[in-house]
Amino acid sequence: MTAALRILSPGLSTTIQDLGRHRFQRWGVSVGGALDPVAFQAANALVDNPASAGALEAMYCGPSFVVEADDARLAFAGGDAAIEILDNADAASGETIAPMRSVRLRRGQAVRIGSIRNGATLYIAVQGGFAVEPVLGSVATDSRGRIGGWHGRALREGDTLPLARAAASERDECRLDGFDLAPPRRFRVVLGPQSDWFAAAEIERFCAGEYTVSAGSNRMGMRLEGAPIRHRDGFNIVSDAIVTGSVQVPGSGQPIVLLADHQTTGGYPKIATVISADLPALGRLPVGAKMSFTPVTLEQAAAARRALFAVLAGIRDNIVRLSPPPSLVATRLLECNLISGVYDAAA
Repeated sequence: MTAALRILSPGLSTTIQDLGRHRFQRWGVSVGGALDPVAFQAANALVDNPASAGALEAMYCGPSFVVEADDARLAFAGGDAAIEILDNADAASGETIAPMRSVRLRRGQAVRIGSIRNGATLYIAVQGGFAVEPVLGSVATDSRGRIGGWHGRALREGDTLPLARAAASERDECRLDGFDLAPPRRFRVVLGPQSDWFAAAEIERFCAGEYTVSAGSNRMGMRLEGAPIRHRDGFNIVSDAIVTGSVQVPGSGQPIVLLADHQTTGGYPKIATVISADLPALGRLPVGAKMSFTPVTLEQAAAARRALFAVLAGIRDNIVRLSPPPSLVATRLLECNLISGVYDAAA
C-alpha cells in the first residue's frame, strides 16, 4: 500500500511548493515557489528534510487530511493556526497543537487546520517529502501554467498525495524556538528601474505613504491601496523583465508588488524593487495588512541578504527537543488495554 495523505478538505488554496523553478524565465516560465521561503525552510528543518524539499503551502485557511501510512512525521511553520490532531477522520475534536513544531502521526489519524491568523501562509512539511515528479527541476505548483505540484493545481477534496517514506524515523519530536516571523511595517526597496517615470515629489509620496494589502492580491501580485502615485508622462513602457519584488505602478496609480508567481515581462513602469531579504516577510502579509516602503542602497540590500542567509543557516541551531511521548509500541499496547500506563525512566 502506498503511503499517502488523503485530503478531506483542501482549505482555501493549498498547493505543493518548493524553493522555485529557476533558470527558465527566458522561456516565459515563472520561478514560483514558496511565498515565504523562511517559514518553508523552517518546516522542512523540523522534519530533517533538505531545505528545498516539497511541502504544502496553505493560504488563509488550512486543509484537513488523514494519514494513510504506517506513520508519518509532520511539521508546521508560518502564521498562527489551530492545528487539531484527531484520532480518526470522523472525530469531532482532538488535541490542538501550535505551529513551529513536529508531530508523529499513525495510520488513520487526521489533521484539521483552521484559519491562519497573523499571517497569510502556513507550511506543512512531511518527513521525506512527497513522491511527485519534478517538472523542469522543481515540484512547485504553477497553477497558471498547470505544471508541477499535484497535477499542476491546488489540492481538492479526495486527492491522495503519495509520500516518499512509508514510515517516520525513530527520533524525538522537536520545536523551533526564538524564531520571529512577524513582518515589519516598512519594507526596504531599491528605487528603479523606471523611477525616472515619476517626479521627485511622487517618489517621496510613495516612500512616505502607508498602503493596505487589498483583496485583489494573490500569489502573482500584491495589490496595494493608498494615495495614488502619478506618472510623469503616461504609464505604458516597452515590456521588459520582471523580478520578484518589482513594484509596478499601472494607470490607477495604485502599486502592485510582484510575488512568486509573477509574469516574466511587464509593460508598466516599476518605481522600485523590494530587496530580496524582505521578500519572505512580504509573503506573510495578509489582506488588510498595513505596510510602507523605505529606500536603501544596493550595498545595504546586499548586506541584508547576507544577514538573511545567516538566519537560514542557523535555523537548525534553534531546534530543541520536546519531551518524548510514549513509544509507538507502548501507545498501541495502551490502545489494546494490554498495559495500564507508561513511565519515562530517563525523566
